[in-house]
Order: sequence, then structure tokens, then C-alpha cells
Amino acid sequence: MTLPLHRRLVLSLTIASSLALGSFAFAQTAPAPAAAPAVAPAVTPTPLITRIKMATIGAPNVAEIEKLYTEWLGYKVVEKGKVSEAMAKSWGAPKSAGRPFVLMHSEGTQDVFIRAVEIDPVPGYKAMTTLGWNSIEILVQDPDKVFEKLSKSPFKHVGGPKNLSPPFNTIRATQFKGPAEEILYLTAEQGDFAKSPLPPAASFVDRPFIMVLAAPDADETMKFYMENFLMRGAPARPGTIDIIAKAQGLPPDTNIPLGLARAAEKGNNIEVDGYPAPAKARPKNDGQLPPGVAMTSFNVNSLDGLKVKFIQPPAKLYGPKRAATFIGPAGELTELIEEPRP
Repeated sequence: MTLPLHRRLVLSLTIASSLALGSFAFAQTAPAPAAAPAVAPAVTPTPLITRIKMATIGAPNVAEIEKLYTEWLGYKVVEKGKVSEAMAKSWGAPKSAGRPFVLMHSEGTQDVFIRAVEIDPVPGYKAMTTLGWNSIEILVQDPDKVFEKLSKSPFKHVGGPKNLSPPFNTIRATQFKGPAEEILYLTAEQGDFAKSPLPPAASFVDRPFIMVLAAPDADETMKFYMENFLMRGAPARPGTIDIIAKAQGLPPDTNIPLGLARAAEKGNNIEVDGYPAPAKARPKNDGQLPPGVAMTSFNVNSLDGLKVKFIQPPAKLYGPKRAATFIGPAGELTELIEEPRP
């Protein structure tokens, strides 16, 4: 099985470009040229998105998500309640107001969350067949042990565990699907972390470190996040992702361009998958969040001066922290939460 290629991209995107040296011919009697003035090295701007703060799942049964994630992933519930009118309005989902939600974090990282918000069922929705946020990639300590444990759970196995191809064969992953059609990639570096783009997991199942976004045009979506948020990346590269092709009933060698946009902090990325033409916008109930992986929340140091068009003006939605949501180029809901980082 061919696993997602973003892990290969993470490494390849960090390799410095080689510099071609020109040669100059001078007459034997020509004087030596004056030394060229020193040129200061280009400064790479710091991405405005600092890290992943929260993945939100639109789920018909929030209690079921809570039970599975706490029992099988070891997540801890930190808050339960009902969505406020202000928050629902900020998301552009006014009928989410008053809906139950549960907020959870891993044992190892207590300030990054997975949240489930109740929605009405969306008949016929299938994971990895529509545009928008599709998958949550989570750091784990041992993909094989996670696979062994989750194979006995209600989660549905969809891929792995398997290592990537050389030279990145120290990265290993397995994939499962949750009850709301959310896809979980469970990934670990099994080699030298000093040479890896992956940080170590702080618990058996830790935090999200990549959010996977399906787009009709991977290059345009990469450009959007790189230009508006100075995220680091490169044009999408062609490849195959067989679990996506299988979900859409396509040949396993279907070309799926893939890009990786990196936030300021290591181990915080957006993977952009270019879905082929059959993929359409995510179906959803009027005024509610989409099903499956409904929204991603990122931290930014400030919401002021950003060029994106927010659904509603920034407001204090998380205690004193301001937040605002925009609709991205693939129709994805992306929430930005102010939280200055050192």
C-alpha cells in the first residue's frame, strides 16, 4: 500500500537548493576585479500561523466520539457544553448554536485539542470523497501497538502499519476511520529525531501535527496559505495515495498532487491533496458544521492585518482570546485563534 507522501515532502522541502557557480575568463594582463560588496543573506519570514490548536469533528453522536477517543486513544475530556450563539455565528453555522460539544486533549499535550460538535446526519457522506478538511494526522509512540489496540475497537482500519519508502523508511504509520467518517493518520518517527521533521510523541497517542486538506487545485491552495500566512512550502508534487483512490473508486495509480505548507512551529503542517474531478464540495445541513473533519483551528500571534475575509469580525470567543473564521479556497472552514507564542 502506498502511504500518503507528505512525509517525503516534509524532508525534501527542507533540503537547501544547490548554488551554481559561474566561471569567468580574464585576459592574462587584466587587473584583478574589485571585491564585490557583501550581500546579506535573505531572511525567511516567520509564518503567521504558528501551530495547530484544534481539530473539530462534525458528528451526529458526540457521546460516541467522546467514548471512543477517551477509551481507545487515551484522550481526556476538559470541557463539555453547548455551542454559544457567538461562536456558531463566527463559524458561519448559526444552527450549531445550542448543539452539544466535547473538548478533549491527549495525555501528552494538554493545550492542543480535538473537539466534536453535534450535527444532524448527512446521508451518503463518505470520508475522502469531498473537498475540505478530510483527515487528522496524530503523533503516536508506536504505530504497531496503536494498530494492535485499535484493531479491537469500533474504529475501522483503512491502512498500514507500514514504513515509508527509503530514504524516509524510519517513518511509520497506520490509518483508521472514526464513527463520524473522520480519518485518523497515526504516525511516528522510529529513527533519529534530530534528523526528522517529526517531533516525538509525548504520549501513546498524542496531538494532531498535520491537518489534511482536499482541494480541487493543490497549487492554488498552497499559494493561498503561503501568500496569506507566509507558510513555508513548495508547489504540489504528483504522486499516488491509494486509500484516497480506493475511497473514490479510482485506479490506485491515479495522480493526486500533494503539497505541504509548514507553520512556524515544528510538527505543525497543512497537507494539501489535489483531489481529482469527481470530488465535489462537502455536503452539509443548512446552518450547521460539515460532517467529518469539519474545521481546523490554528494559532496566530495577532488577527490584525491579515488579508483573509472573515465570516464575522474577530471576537472574544475563548475567554479573553479573540478568534475568527474564514472559508478557504477548497471551501474549508479555518478558524484562527489569537495566542501569542514565544
